[in-house]
Amino acid sequence: MRFIKMHGCGNDFVILDQRDIRGMLTNAQIIKICDRHFGVGCDLLVILHPAQKADIRAQFFNADGSESAACGNATRCVADLVMNEINQDSCRIETSNDILLCRREGELVEVDMGKAFLEWKDIPLSEKMDTLDLPIGDNILSNPVAVGMGNPHCVFFVDNIEDIDVEKLGCTYEQHPFFPAKTNVEFVEIISRTKMRQVTWERGVGLTLACGSGACAVAVAAVRRGLTGRNVEIELEGGVLNIEWREKDGHVLMSGSVAHVFDGTIKEL
Repeated sequence: MRFIKMHGCGNDFVILDQRDIRGMLTNAQIIKICDRHFGVGCDLLVILHPAQKADIRAQFFNADGSESAACGNATRCVADLVMNEINQDSCRIETSNDILLCRREGELVEVDMGKAFLEWKDIPLSEKMDTLDLPIGDNILSNPVAVGMGNPHCVFFVDNIEDIDVEKLGCTYEQHPFFPAKTNVEFVEIISRTKMRQVTWERGVGLTLACGSGACAVAVAAVRRGLTGRNVEIELEGGVLNIEWREKDGHVLMSGSVAHVFDGTIKEL
């Protein structure tokens, strides 16, 4: 089984092209491929399928084997592959949520992630509440913002990320009962009206160097709180993403670099 290893700002993926292959990997096989000690190693596994209304269909699996409906950085990596394949500067990628439009901007790849979900039932949350000010937290963190980007996000704004035990608190809030499908957890430090710093605990993955859908959720949360404008630069542990929450239609656009790391072959699973 041939695979491609890519990353977007350090958020890394194993990509399997199964457009000509029938059958699905088991949960155990997905976990093994993603394992950094016994497999190839990645944050998410991406499986490519044929699509009727787009250039390709992408399916995303977290490192724990669970399926994710959205992954912005993985979508940008797939877009880079597809645009090279069809020799065009734009493409359409089908996901379980929507068909996403992608384009190349110089050395960057942009994806239109569509509209953010702001209503409690669409994120989803377990009960009706104000998504701009969730009634959870403690002496260290409190009152995060909930945003849906095809997957759920819980965004905490903090004074200094260095003061936060990201692994401990991320794991705790990932499984908070307000999030019936669990959640990604973002810890965000405001630098200016146009710049933020973000660290993400990713649902089903753990601490990651970058999270594209998380960066989109952070930008939306910051605008809703009145902390930034609609165009922001977000510093992640593995690089920089540029996010625009477009006012005219509510779509969230994300652009950044991608890298093709290596190709390989999985001989047995």
